Amino acid sequence: MKIHKFFAWLALAIGLIYFFVPLIAVFEFSLRMRRGVYSFDAYQSVFSDIQFRETFGFSMLMALLTIVFGMLLVVPTAYWVRLRVPQVRPLIEFITLMPLVIPAIVIVFGYLRLYNSSSWLPFTGSIQGTNALLVLSYMTLSLPYMYRSVDTAMRAIDVRTLTEAAEILGARWTTIMFRCIFPNVMSGVLSGAFITFAIVMGEFTMAALLNRPAFGPYLQLVGANKAYEPSALAIIAFAITWLSMGLLQLVSRFSKMAPSRP
Repeated sequence: MKIHKFFAWLALAIGLIYFFVPLIAVFEFSLRMRRGVYSFDAYQSVFSDIQFRETFGFSMLMALLTIVFGMLLVVPTAYWVRLRVPQVRPLIEFITLMPLVIPAIVIVFGYLRLYNSSSWLPFTGSIQGTNALLVLSYMTLSLPYMYRSVDTAMRAIDVRTLTEAAEILGARWTTIMFRCIFPNVMSGVLSGAFITFAIVMGEFTMAALLNRPAFGPYLQLVGANKAYEPSALAIIAFAITWLSMGLLQLVSRFSKMAPSRP
């Protein structure tokens, strides 16, 4: 047992070194903008850049829209599949897994060919339409994570009993969905939301090919033209991702601690 414990701690130590040493090196390099001393000049330069604020705010807005519309798509779909048509559940799971095996560049080129300004549904004919197409693209990328998070949360509740009880009390479909189903799967929704947020904030391909001022293309632009600011941006992006994952763990812990509803 001691030997097994030793090798377990050794594997953990190797993993931590492999992960944190490059991160520490990037952080240390980001502090070297002022010659001879450590300073946060690179971070100050990044935060004072108006393009950083614009692209970060744009990606934040796109992330929030993606989460809201993704939630409104996935929760009713998972509910309907589990309640009415459980036989098509393997097909739905297969469809939601497709964004993991189809490269993002293939998806966005398909969108551009199908929804360009000369098509019957010209999404790219205006800025608002292109933004809507970008949100739909992000929803596609987040489907595997959002659907599985919601479906896992929905397994923990008795959907059929909740629905029948609400129908007996005279509740309509919208009341059942928003007052019975949504509150009971909120932990899954939030889990998928935090993962979606991390994906959208770092996504490059779709925003770049659709020519939208998102945070991902800004990271690439700064990395190609400056020396110290890319390291600062890498640390900022890493902090955003880990903040999302930390919130995910916090939500999961509170959902386990919360008493189950009768």
